Amino acid sequence: MGISKPLPLFSILVLYFSLYTITPTSSLASLQDQFINCVQRNTHVYFPLEKTFFAPTKNVSMFSQVLESTAQNLRFLKKSMPKPGFIFSPIHESHVQASIICSKKLRMHLRVRSGGHDYEGLSYVSQIDKPFILMDLSKMRQVNINIQDNSAWVQSGATVGELYYRIAEKSKVHGFPAGLCSSLGIGGHITGGAYGSMMRKYGLGADNVLDAKIVDANGKLLDRAAMGEDTFWAIRGGAGGSFGIILAWKIKLVPVPKTVTVFTVTKTLQQDVGNKIISKWQRVADKLVEELFIRVLFNVAGTGGNKTVTTSYNALFLGGKGTLMNVMKKSFPELGLTFKDCIEMSWLESIAYISGFPTHTPTNVLLQGKSPFPKVSFKAKSDFVKTPIPESGLQGIFKKLLKEDIPLMIWNPYGGMMGKIPESQIPFPHRKGVLFKVQYVTSWLDSDKRPSRHINWIRDLYSYMTPYVSSNPREAYVNYRDLDLGRNTKDVKTCIKQAQVWGANYFKNNFNRLMMIKAKVDPENFFRHEQSIPPMM
Repeated sequence: MGISKPLPLFSILVLYFSLYTITPTSSLASLQDQFINCVQRNTHVYFPLEKTFFAPTKNVSMFSQVLESTAQNLRFLKKSMPKPGFIFSPIHESHVQASIICSKKLRMHLRVRSGGHDYEGLSYVSQIDKPFILMDLSKMRQVNINIQDNSAWVQSGATVGELYYRIAEKSKVHGFPAGLCSSLGIGGHITGGAYGSMMRKYGLGADNVLDAKIVDANGKLLDRAAMGEDTFWAIRGGAGGSFGIILAWKIKLVPVPKTVTVFTVTKTLQQDVGNKIISKWQRVADKLVEELFIRVLFNVAGTGGNKTVTTSYNALFLGGKGTLMNVMKKSFPELGLTFKDCIEMSWLESIAYISGFPTHTPTNVLLQGKSPFPKVSFKAKSDFVKTPIPESGLQGIFKKLLKEDIPLMIWNPYGGMMGKIPESQIPFPHRKGVLFKVQYVTSWLDSDKRPSRHINWIRDLYSYMTPYVSSNPREAYVNYRDLDLGRNTKDVKTCIKQAQVWGANYFKNNFNRLMMIKAKVDPENFFRHEQSIPPMM
């Protein structure tokens, strides 16, 4: 027998990386076939492969189309970003159960997407586990409204726009207090809290959940009674991708008047002399009647030396314009609101308006699951403000905004019901004492060759805001996911130490309870991502 020659270094590297990226025992194509066969064996409900299974090895154009369909941040669709080995779009609950059983058996990591709005792309990109499967829930989108008991069951793949539309089909005096963006997937949206323009009256979407259906790490289908109150607490605001796969929510419908009023009043820096309007907003927005929600959108208008910051006061009032005008004259006359500014409409029409669609857009646009704005690459961060920002601080903010190409800052008022619900009621802790929440966003086009400058800009603005926002911890909203706060690694012990930081940002004192529940329901950490809740050790 001859002596074998040692492998050249290049061959060793090729062998190493092929073993590392594909798995030691089989190719990705083989894993796909094994996964399909395994799911078929573990479900009694047929699924047509051509409509539920998408892989680049089968049809790369269809794979790309499905991957990109609900991915909202183009930054995570770049060629350099990891892509799922294949996409499975279940059409029945048992398909989800089987997928978990088979993913564990084949040791394949699973990511789950309902609407694709995760700000850091964590629902469809994995940078810590490869290969990975993407489960896309967009085909599970049934909405069943029960006006008699003021409730609805809505599957995770439905958008909030669809939910609102289906509610209004059955009743003009019922609604639900969730998101402002009509293309949000309801599954993931509620897991983070789900705030909207009725939050001051009724709290968050997660505050108005009655029951849920989830599939746990063992592939079991559970409702509220079966999962227990700890898990039911954790999934309402403890963020997605940690405790199981949400298949559906049972929500409590809330009363809305037949007629609501909206308005948008925009001021430039020059029109707000001495920042009197924005300063007054900071003092009163959280103290106005609970039926009134006025948020402020900061943009930059003009070019070159003519650039200025604009503040748009965008509002929903649960009532008619006459009552609204009386409230504004008494509490916020500085804005100069007029009858002409006020538009009366149905609650459903107000959803399209607040979402950013032009006035008088037919409400069936909410069934399309699309945003009125084009998809772009973006980076976002968040803060909570507990004392008004002084004029000197405002001037610094305006200077920062004028330095960026496409900046956006949104201030959302709190108070009302948000201040009445205890911090530990659900994992979402940002309640009493918060004046308003800040969202910072910078976006850029694909043609921009220097995206890092935009990310550096938003980090600089965030740093500048430090003296004016909450501290110890500096609070953040988990649905505005921000990996700058920290991220998990594969080492669970390291994860726990790092997670204590970002966990406090998002959940404050609720974080330890979340980790204890995680240890109980998913001790092996099957459901994980870069900012999932690690199990307490």
